[in-house]
Amino acid sequence: MLKYKYDQQAIASAIKTKWAGKTVHFAKVTDSTNNWLKQLAKEGAPEGTIAIADYQSAGKGRLGRVWTAPPDTSATFSLLVRPTFAPEYASMMTLIMGLSVAQAVRELGLPAQIKWPNDAVVSRKKICGILTEMALAGNQIDYVVIGTGINVNIPEIIPELSDKATSFYLETGKEFDRCEVLALVLQYFEHNYEKYAQTCDLSEIREAYEELLANKGEPVRVLCEEPYEGICLGINDRGELLVEKEDGTVSCVNSGEVSVRGLYSYV
Repeated sequence: MLKYKYDQQAIASAIKTKWAGKTVHFAKVTDSTNNWLKQLAKEGAPEGTIAIADYQSAGKGRLGRVWTAPPDTSATFSLLVRPTFAPEYASMMTLIMGLSVAQAVRELGLPAQIKWPNDAVVSRKKICGILTEMALAGNQIDYVVIGTGINVNIPEIIPELSDKATSFYLETGKEFDRCEVLALVLQYFEHNYEKYAQTCDLSEIREAYEELLANKGEPVRVLCEEPYEGICLGINDRGELLVEKEDGTVSCVNSGEVSVRGLYSYV
């Protein structure tokens, strides 16, 4: 028997934000919360609407991968935003959600960090997945859907991912209230997103991000056509990773181009 309720009423009661998550749609099962919310967005759903499922039968990960988690274990939701800024600034939504998840996880007592650009990690293992999808109306943004799946009460990770992923339960041996997890993530996202929307850069939240950056000050390997190693210095206001090479030059690494790993592990 589950310790905590997880339904529309419990979730809505837990959320204390101004707009993020104020309209809640909940289902025990859906194919993909991103697909569901995109349909709601096309029907005129307001900014801040969230679609939440206890179980996704066809959850989507990056690069067309399938994202799955057992029923009753994860916080899987999609959040609708309708930015007024230009489409080129929307790519930071994933990074902002990654930061928000890491901040929420830390408030819940786990030592979360960020693997650049947007992976929230605990014990240097991934604790959530994020997939952002955007629709345009002419040359402006119609809506952005940010899908997030957080490994809360998952009792075991499949063997092929056990060295790269973990859950709150595996780290602590305790069951967590998924409503509280969701509410905290939305609270942090609302704050971070509003800061970003004022400037269309990360200047207002960069310090908070760098405080949680797992590889800051450590050697990293940049995986590109000609891989190289250097020391991670942090990020700039555009969200690019700053890597100091052996010759003292600083490279600005764009997340759309390369992957960055710790020198000796995934993080």
